[in-house]
Amino acid sequence: MEELLLKRFVKDYKDVQVPKVREGYGKLSSTIGVILNLLLAALKFTVGTFTRSIAITGDAVNNLSDAGSSLITVVSFKLAGKPADEEHPFGHARIEYIASSLVAVLILVIAIELMMTSISRIIAPVSTEFSIVSVSVLVFSIVVKLWLFAFNKKLGRMINSSMLRATAADSLTDVMATSVILVSTIISPLIGLQLDGYMGVGVSIFIMITGFSILRETLNRILGQRPSDELVAKIDSYIKQHEAILDTHDLVVHDYGPNRCFASVHAEVNASVDILESHDLIDNIERNIALDLGIHLVIHIDPIIKDDPYVNKLRDLTEGVVSSIDSSLSMHDFRVVKGKTHSNLVFDVTVPASYEKKDKELIKEISSRIAAIDQTFYAVITIDRAYTSSTNILK
Repeated sequence: MEELLLKRFVKDYKDVQVPKVREGYGKLSSTIGVILNLLLAALKFTVGTFTRSIAITGDAVNNLSDAGSSLITVVSFKLAGKPADEEHPFGHARIEYIASSLVAVLILVIAIELMMTSISRIIAPVSTEFSIVSVSVLVFSIVVKLWLFAFNKKLGRMINSSMLRATAADSLTDVMATSVILVSTIISPLIGLQLDGYMGVGVSIFIMITGFSILRETLNRILGQRPSDELVAKIDSYIKQHEAILDTHDLVVHDYGPNRCFASVHAEVNASVDILESHDLIDNIERNIALDLGIHLVIHIDPIIKDDPYVNKLRDLTEGVVSSIDSSLSMHDFRVVKGKTHSNLVFDVTVPASYEKKDKELIKEISSRIAAIDQTFYAVITIDRAYTSSTNILK
């Protein structure tokens, strides 16, 4: 069914990298969400009023907030699809993350209000009436929300949208909340105990969990989180498929929203190869990775001497010293500056962001171990903090 809707309402729906197509996905999801949630809200308000059930009425308010969230989704996709301008050279795609945060805050406000009302109902219970109609409405709501969950999850996966994934997660929480209300509606008359207020508290907790989860994810994206191991490995393998690239390191990835990925990396090449040839290769890689992976990559060339036995010997010696201190450490950009009285071993050491030892302590330890091997070796070390998920994937 999702495929039929996409074919009918989203032009060129398979070109998910195109901003207008992404906007079409957002409009389709939002329109369906507004219609179905308003329908559910109207039905539950009516049933909740007649049966005097605060839980059902609260669930109706939740559906009303979901309709509002769908409207926010429409606006966010419209704004996020705007092209880059003078003030925003990286585009406006991060608006989608901001909109997701607003949805999360709206969800939390609704949850708090429902919690307060439900506690009042526990303190002063009001008898609710059992109705086949109310049960039917709740079952219908569960079926609709399950479909919305599957629908938005699929769309969110297709266009890599945090907004649609948040909408899908909210629908699944609604399913659990409504299921709890359905059980209480059936059980309360049988046991002679009004569970309505308690179920309202349970529903509000479900809603809060969803709100906090969405808010945490979107704030992490806005603040800037590490790229996934999968993305790091994909960039690394794409560059290293060219035999002239000896190694890569110092990868930095900036996420400016869906399909707005900018990155920089250092690529080691043989210093004996003509610089124009290496530069031409780098240009080709940068252009092709933009076309194939949609990543705007800038590559810095690091010429490495590979045919000098003396330099190679010292490089292996230094790598052994660094790895002996901690296997999570890695070395790159190694070169030797020979002098009359001593030789400078110049290199960078990449350390994980979580590495506890201070930079000065690490430099002192590496330098002392190298000097212990030969006092004429003087280590000139630069510490790099890793910006990727794993220093073992990309040094």
